Amino acid sequence: MIVKGICTHEIPHTYSPETTEEREHTRSQSASTMDRQQQQHAKVERFLKLGYSHSDILRVLDSLRHDAQTNDILEELIKTCHTQKWDKSVPNSPKLVPRGCSPSPSQPRPGPDREPTAGFRPVVIDGSNVAMSHGDKKVFSCQGLQLAVNWFWDKGLRDITVFVPLWRKEQPRPDAPMTDQHILHQLERRKILVYTPSRCVNGKRVVCYDDRYIVKLACDSDGIIVSNDNYRDLQTENPQWKKFIEDRLLMYSFANDK
Repeated sequence: MIVKGICTHEIPHTYSPETTEEREHTRSQSASTMDRQQQQHAKVERFLKLGYSHSDILRVLDSLRHDAQTNDILEELIKTCHTQKWDKSVPNSPKLVPRGCSPSPSQPRPGPDREPTAGFRPVVIDGSNVAMSHGDKKVFSCQGLQLAVNWFWDKGLRDITVFVPLWRKEQPRPDAPMTDQHILHQLERRKILVYTPSRCVNGKRVVCYDDRYIVKLACDSDGIIVSNDNYRDLQTENPQWKKFIEDRLLMYSFANDK
């Protein structure tokens, strides 16, 4: 029974505390790497929507710190890159019609399958300016955005971009009222609306300067800007932008929801 005697002894545990700590450290490093990869992917997707090429975005991200903020990345992209012209063809997307209105039978509203009219420049709409103007400077009226998009769409334009701060996607607050928020979701699904980034730091909201996105895209795409803002600070910052804003700023007014 020697064998039986040997079997009665417990086999020593082969895992030491150091081995467990090393395993946890390796697991933590892997999680951190995955988080950084996910953050980088989100940044790439964000700037692809603004018209920058994948290679340019990766090059700029590689040249900056991994924790570089959105404004730092955008500034470097503006300095060194050009945006690509976007294709805003949206087959099978629904028509936008102001609430309470319907197209006239004798003059049907152009559908998504209509070919865009040649000779028009890309249109970049200052979403905050247009929505607040339609809401009499008191309410962010998303219907104003819909009316503006419809106005250009009816003329055959398809290269339309509306910029709106990301925080407008959240639940409206009493100090920042909004109406018809569902219109933002409709425009986003049609690839017409683009949200400019924002985030919260220590309970405070940090937003990007969306005017810079608007002017940059319009200038790079040789388009026009729809806004009643003169962008005087950006005119002072960049002489090229100053000339562009002077020549390509399309001001507007609303009259009876038109």
